[in-house]
Amino acid sequence: MANTVSAKKMTRKIAKRTAINKSRRSRMRTFVRKVEEAIASGNQTEAAAALRAAEPEMMRAAQKGIVHKNTASRKVSRLSSRIKALSA
Repeated sequence: MANTVSAKKMTRKIAKRTAINKSRRSRMRTFVRKVEEAIASGNQTEAAAALRAAEPEMMRAAQKGIVHKNTASRKVSRLSSRIKALSA
């Protein structure tokens, strides 16, 4: 348990930051799930539109430090290749 004033303040700041990060991570995952569902339905145009909406969210999460930049790029790349495979 925090005893000093500064330690108590840090626990408040950490709790606030954790809530913000959790919200951003959840938002990113929701967008990714929408892309996954569109891919599963087999609708390429819907999936492409969902990816266009999801990509900025994923990159924003990477920029804010929620996920690593390479992780976000890898996810975007893999989703786009799966969407591309729908037409073939």
